[in-house]
Amino acid sequence: MSLSEMSLMKRLLTGAAVAALAVTLAACSDEKKEETAKAPETSQTTTGESASSTPATSTGTATETSTTTTTTTTTPAETAQKPAAEVPSAEGDVDMAEVLKPGALPDMVLGEANAPVTIVEYMSTTCPHCAAFHNNTFDAIKAKYVDSGKARFIVREFPFDPRAAAAFMLARCQPQDSTKLTEAAQYYPMISMLMKQQETWAAAQDGREALLQMSKLAGFTQESFQACLTNQKLLDDVNAVRERGAKEFGVAATPTFLINGKRYSGDMSVDSMSALIESLL
Repeated sequence: MSLSEMSLMKRLLTGAAVAALAVTLAACSDEKKEETAKAPETSQTTTGESASSTPATSTGTATETSTTTTTTTTTPAETAQKPAAEVPSAEGDVDMAEVLKPGALPDMVLGEANAPVTIVEYMSTTCPHCAAFHNNTFDAIKAKYVDSGKARFIVREFPFDPRAAAAFMLARCQPQDSTKLTEAAQYYPMISMLMKQQETWAAAQDGREALLQMSKLAGFTQESFQACLTNQKLLDDVNAVRERGAKEFGVAATPTFLINGKRYSGDMSVDSMSALIESLL
């Protein structure tokens, strides 16, 4: 490995990336998204309290049910009257014809080309809000709308730090031949694995070893891993995708979604994104 390749590997994976990660955790969310994220954060904080209170609640419900038969018969009606999720507010307009023009890297597209709704997500692999979306919302939206032909989904790279860029590079490289780029069928499972295991590798002191172990699960060898992460052109292309998103489409935080000509930022729940998609069908 040449000196320039060694330098590139160090910039991507040394402990310096851990310091950069602190910036990422702040940068991936503006004030509005921090407010959006309060609900899941609160639920995580109070999980223990909720678990401890559940048996008492269940006991009370069981007692009421034993004294009256009207409780179970009214539940469906009450559920039906539950208000639907509100459609998220857009932060601005974008020209989708421009958005969908080819960029430095091929788009990773899921879904039919003629789907009535197009969703382009700019994300960073080290952003916890992006992980929340992919771990809690993405699969349900894919099953409900992408697989049914109602929407197509495109992920674009918006790394805020060197380690995020390295993870995207690995998602783009074919494990058996790192000189070739992956297709969507390989890209999305890798992104999913990285998001589910984000806490394992994103803040690890030894970033190289952490990502190497993750990559081996995807079929990389140490040699193909090294070859991928010393590909300067690929790194330049990943950064070009980010710069285009920022300069041309106003992307300033992650995740940001460009959906049928509108820009939305922040993690979305299944209900919120479903309400938005339904409003466009």
